Amino acid sequence: MELNILRADPAGNITVFVLDPVEKAQRAAIAEKIMAIPALKAEQVGYACAAEDDVDGHMEMMGGEFCGNATRAYGMYIAQQKGGLSSVRLRVSGCDHVVTAQVDLKSGTARAEMPCPRSVKRVTVNGHEGTLVDLTGIAHFVVEGVEPSEGFFRAAESIFSGIAGLDACGVIFLDAEKRSMTPLVKVIETDSLVWEGSCGSGSVACAVAQSERMENGGFSCEYRQPAGAVRASVERQGGNVIAASIGGEVTLDEPMRITL
Repeated sequence: MELNILRADPAGNITVFVLDPVEKAQRAAIAEKIMAIPALKAEQVGYACAAEDDVDGHMEMMGGEFCGNATRAYGMYIAQQKGGLSSVRLRVSGCDHVVTAQVDLKSGTARAEMPCPRSVKRVTVNGHEGTLVDLTGIAHFVVEGVEPSEGFFRAAESIFSGIAGLDACGVIFLDAEKRSMTPLVKVIETDSLVWEGSCGSGSVACAVAQSERMENGGFSCEYRQPAGAVRASVERQGGNVIAASIGGEVTLDEPMRITL
């Protein structure tokens, strides 16, 4: 099988977009093969889909999950394809509404709106209290003072079991003082557990956790991650998050053709 692909680097969260139509039933298997290609160093795979008349582009992730970094990277690709748009409307998997991405091709940055939390609660795992943030389709447990490890993820994994409609889940190991985080994320459909170079939804989860005591106003922080930095911003009103977004650098390679 030959496929046209595009390798994107949104703050180190290496994403490969398959530009050819692929049936949903084949996506998990194809993603596994793409992620096994050493030269690509892919952490995740997204699939370009035919765009409806009300949007500029349509993209679906390998497990049907929502990914903020992939969304803003795909937004940059569509902006390029459509002659340099500064704002693009996208339909993406794991989100029930059209998402807007703001693109600055000159500076090589892109910003995307993110889902607001469906629920936020305090949870304790192995004696460590953290914040469980359900962003609908993907949920993250944000915890401080814990050494990043797969073992802690496995200990925390059961806390996600009661969340409906979950496509992916992660543990975000946060160092608030250093403004840094290490994301470990599992995509349920593909059963892949990845130490991500950066994580957009995880960055939002951190911003939600750190602004928990804020009643009204905005909170914004640039989180340094293993392979890049992502700025996450949230706006609160009456204690509730009413808007969220992420932004940062994105680089796109030239499209290429591969054989699987």
